[in-house]
Order: sequence, then structure tokens, then C-alpha cells
Amino acid sequence: MAEIVLEQVDKVYGGGVKAVDGLDLEIRDGEFMVLVGPSGCGKSTALRMIAGLEEISGGKISIGDRVVNDLAPKDRDIAMVFQNYALYPHMTVEQNLAFGLKLRGVSKEERGKKVREAAKMLGLEQYLSRKPAALSGGQRQRVAMGRAIVREPQAFLMDEPLSNLDAKLRVSMRASLSQLHERLKVTTVYVTHDQVEAMTLGSRVCVLREGKLQQVDTPQRLFDNPVNLFVAGFIGSPSMNFVSAELVRDDDGARVSFAGHTLPVPDDLVAAKPGLEGYFGRSLILGVRPSDFEDAAHAKPDWAPMPATCTVTEELGSEINVIFTIDAPPVEHKDTADLAEDASEGDQEMAIPLAENKALWTARVNARSHVRPGQDIELAVDTRRLHFFDPDSGLAIGALASASDPAPAPADGGITGSGRVQKG
Repeated sequence: MAEIVLEQVDKVYGGGVKAVDGLDLEIRDGEFMVLVGPSGCGKSTALRMIAGLEEISGGKISIGDRVVNDLAPKDRDIAMVFQNYALYPHMTVEQNLAFGLKLRGVSKEERGKKVREAAKMLGLEQYLSRKPAALSGGQRQRVAMGRAIVREPQAFLMDEPLSNLDAKLRVSMRASLSQLHERLKVTTVYVTHDQVEAMTLGSRVCVLREGKLQQVDTPQRLFDNPVNLFVAGFIGSPSMNFVSAELVRDDDGARVSFAGHTLPVPDDLVAAKPGLEGYFGRSLILGVRPSDFEDAAHAKPDWAPMPATCTVTEELGSEINVIFTIDAPPVEHKDTADLAEDASEGDQEMAIPLAENKALWTARVNARSHVRPGQDIELAVDTRRLHFFDPDSGLAIGALASASDPAPAPADGGITGSGRVQKG
């Protein structure tokens, strides 16, 4: 095992197009790091540069105690798992698993031992004599992973390995990958465009956009403390609701007003967000996650009421997504525009829809709610979890410091540490 460190890594293609721009990232020994972002954000390019399949244009990449900039892929002691499995169709599962070891001159006895161990670990023992054509997609992907495991490399690099599987199989394979990592403790770098996959798999998650690192942190901290509008909208499904709002204070305390609604802002929240005091009497962007709503009939008594008229319901069994309009246009900012563009390409369910120039919001409520389309509903909001963003920079106001960096957050709301936040 080994840590992987990228220092100011660039990748520039013809015409001066920067696929990766000044990437600083430290992947700890034994960590499961997920690189996530929309199509074209540079995540696969970054992975391929770590593997040595792409030359870097600038910067330094280290694996363990070696700088690997000029090392061939075969000399980097890493194993790749690809989206398309890359199995040899004329070989059996056993031969596929053993092939890399055979090329390295490992004895037949040792090859057999390692193959049997990997097959047992992955539930492939009964398929060793089969050829890939006789396997399901999930079984083929397990063979591809087994071929990486038998090599006992310093690191696994995985490029969207589950994207060819159906939805149900992807869920079970995610669980298998988590169990595998827990058992092997091998440093793993995993690329995906699916933020749900990123959140469920990653020890930490690195969010990329246009080749630049936006934020790197644990999944929960990314969800709770996004550094800017882009991360806030990209992480979480359904995505965060945004609206232009005004922060005010009077005898009743702090409040945020938007689209004919007013929500109280707890004093504790103001105190916990450095810099928010400076926005009283000014416009800002308010963010509310769907999961911080509830049907008022089932909410805690201290949650703030917010009436709405239900436009559409999505009944998911354990919960209901209530989609409703607010009397305000969608937020106009480059971050939210990029999110909408990405959604239109099918990467995420995060479009910013319009209804007569009114934004559609989503509230996730208890399945016991009897709300139906066209009905009025009294929603309740957990105002302790409101998010605020600067309308010009898009940076979160009062963002907390990264888990990897005990220092306080910078004045502009960015997050420092093992990942350097850059304005997009």
C-alpha cells in the first residue's frame, strides 16, 4: 500500500485546452478516494495520469516514496479496473485471473494459490472454468477486480467500473466493493460521474469541475458543508434548492426573506457561520436541502412553517418528494448554470426547472403524508441547516474548515487542506 500525492498537476491538450488545472491532492495510505464530477471535468484524465496512461503536462505525481512522472505504467505497481472489464474472451476465468501473474514469472503453485484466494473472496469459485461470454455483467466485473487483487499492487485505480451494470446490480456491487476495501485496505482511487456512488463508497470524495478541484472531504461533510454553489448542487439527490433572498434582523431576531416567505435564522446558526453577520441587509443566495423539509404534521415542533401548493408528488415508498413552485425566478449564477447544463446531458438529476419563470423546489417528506398534486400543504423547515452563498462568488458563507485541516476556513469561504479550493 502507498499514499498517492498530486502536486500542481496539469494536463494540457492541443489548442491549450486544460483538462486538469493545477490539481493538488493527497490520497492517504489505504484510503478509498472517489473522484467525482460532471462529464469533461478531468476526473478520468487525472486517474489515467496516476496510472501513467496519460503524460502529465506539469507538476509531480508520487506513489509511495517514488516520483512516478517518468515511470511506465507497468513500473508503477498499480492495478487498473476498467469500465469495459477488459477480459480475454478465449481464456477461462481462472486463466484470466492468473494471466498477469504468469507474465511476471510467478510460479504455477503460487499463481494457483493467489487465484483460489481471490476467487473465494469474490464468490467466483464455481465459475473458474467458464469463459467471460458465459458470465453475467456483474460476474465479469468481479473477474476484472480479481485480476487486480491477485497482483497485490500498491494501489487500485478504478475508472467507472460499475457503469455498465443495471441499477440493482450496481447497488449490490457497491456493497461488495466496500467490503473488499475493508478487507484489503489497499489505497484505491475510484472515478465516477454518479454522486450517489461517490457518497456511498468514498472514505473521502474529491469534487472536480472544469479540471479544477472544488472540494475534498468526507461524504457527510461535503453534504453538510459544501464550499460553493456548485458542490452544494452537485452533491445530494434531489439537489439543493436555491433562491435569491435577503437577510434581515429586527426585534424578533434574524430572518431570511424570499419569494413571499420568511424563515427565522437561529442565533446559533449565525454564530456558527463566520462572515454571515456582514450580510444583514444585503442580498444573498439561500440553499435548502429537500431532506431538511417535512410535512408539518410530522415535523418537530421547533421547525419553521412554510406553506406551499404541491405541483407533483414522487412516491418512493419510504418517503415522498413534494415538488412545488416558489414565486421567484431561478438563481442566475455560473455555478447553477453549469449544474443545469450537466443535468441536461443526463449526468445528474439536478435540472433547475421553470414554471412561468418560477423555480420548482423539492421537499422530501414522510411517507405517511397524504399530500397529493394540486393540494396545499404546510411544510416545515429545519432552519438550523440553512445554507447561505455569496451571490457574486458563489462561495458558501461561513464554510467550515476541512476535516483534513484543523485551521479555520479562509475569509472567502473556501476550504483548504489536502485539496486546494479554486474559484471556477
